[in-house]
Parts: sequence; C-alpha cells; structure tokens
Amino acid sequence: MRQRVVSSVLVHAALLAVAAIALAPIVWMVLVSFMQPGEASHFPPPWWPDKPTLHNYSELFLRAGMGRYFANSLIIATGVTLISVLLNTLAGYAFAKLRFKGRERTFRALLAALVIPAQVAMMPLFLLLKQMGLVNTYFGAMATGLASIFGIFLVRQYARSIPDELLEAARIDGAGELRIFFQIVLPALKPILVTLAIFAFLGAWNDFMWPLIVLGDQSMQTLPVALATLSREHVQDNELMMAGAVVTVIPVLLLFLVLQRYYLQGLLVGSVKG
Repeated sequence: MRQRVVSSVLVHAALLAVAAIALAPIVWMVLVSFMQPGEASHFPPPWWPDKPTLHNYSELFLRAGMGRYFANSLIIATGVTLISVLLNTLAGYAFAKLRFKGRERTFRALLAALVIPAQVAMMPLFLLLKQMGLVNTYFGAMATGLASIFGIFLVRQYARSIPDELLEAARIDGAGELRIFFQIVLPALKPILVTLAIFAFLGAWNDFMWPLIVLGDQSMQTLPVALATLSREHVQDNELMMAGAVVTVIPVLLLFLVLQRYYLQGLLVGSVKG
C-alpha cells in the first residue's frame, strides 16, 4: 500500500513538472504583454511586470489594426469550419454507407494522397484561383481547408458503426437520402463532428503559409501573417509582440479548453468503433 502511494505521488509530481514546463512559455508570454516597453529586454528577464499596463494592447488595436486582422481570421476560420464539416461529413458518410462503383478504389486513392505534402499543390491551386478571380478573397483563403482527406477518413470510420438496419428501416418508411442524413446520421455523428470542427478551426486559424500566398492585400491579412509583419517592423518591441501572440493564441486555447471533453470523446469513441 505504501509503495502504491509513493508511486502515485511520483507520477503526479512528474506530470506536474511536465505541465509546468509546457505552460511556462505561455504564462511568461501573457505576463510580458502587460509590461512597459523595453522591460522584458532586461537581463535576467523579469517574470512579473513592475507596473502592469494595457498600453501594448491599445497599440495593437488602435494603431496596428489588429482588430481587422482578428476579424479576417475569425471569418476565414468560421467559414472553413462550417463548410469543411458539411463536406467531410457528406463524403465520409458516402464512403461508409452508400454503395457505388469504384468506392473502395477511390477511397484508397484518397488515402494514398495523404503522403503528398500540401505545399506541392499550393502553386497550381494559386494559379487556378487567379484564373477564377478569387485571389485576395475570403473564399480563396478558405480553399485549402474546405475538405480534407483526414476529415473524410475520420467521419468514415465513425459512420461505419451506424447500424445498416437503421438506415434500411428509414428507407422502407419512405425517407429520402437527405432526410436520412440530416435526421439520423448527423445526430449519431455528433461527437466526431465536434472533433472535426475543432481540427478545422484550429488549422484555419493557425494557417500561415496559404494566407501569405493568396492574400496580397494587407487589409485582408490574417492574424499569423499580420503578427509576422508586425515583428519585422517592431523587432525590438518584445512586449508588443507578446501582446500580439496573446491575441492570436488565447481564443483558440479557450475554444479547445471548452470543447476538449467532446474532442477527446470523439477521438476515443471513433477509434473504438472504427
């Protein structure tokens, strides 16, 4: 019994130490964002602001236009989330439950495409969007996230657990495929949909490379791109940079913390039922 208690204490101590190491940079980032200009450049770097101030945040939103970039990121990430969840769910359900010619071969081809780096398709996609007049538009920035092979795979594995008898009974009762999808399939897929939505939102919110390529107009830039531009203009202003990082990180961190229970449930149940 004593050995078990000692082992439990050691395990919890190790977990707390790892958590502290992981959280230390985030905590310091938040504290530095409230410091006076130049205060974080002292050696050794201070942990606590001497005179906490909101000056850095006012500079971001009043002079650097961070509010506009925040709105751009929110619009793009929300659009990507809504559209990708719908498209990935439709495709995943079709590969799981609908029978059509070439279904398995098409799905295997999609899985094989996972080994191709996304960067390879960026230039052809950019040229295609340019021909369509979608460069410097919100839809152009959303293009790469509207559907994903991983999302289709995730939904397919979970949707396979839905009993075929349930779907056949609905068809016998005269329900069409769309009615079956929206009234039977979607409620059953709720845990995995939340997981998929979190993946999509975080991916779109944190994306840097594609918005940098497709959004040449400064007023259309997203938060990660705007923060990188700001860092070049204020390379010595650590406090302002940390405030920008807080504005970029905290919203998605709070979103994940609020929905983490559904996120983990979706992953675990999907892995068991898949």
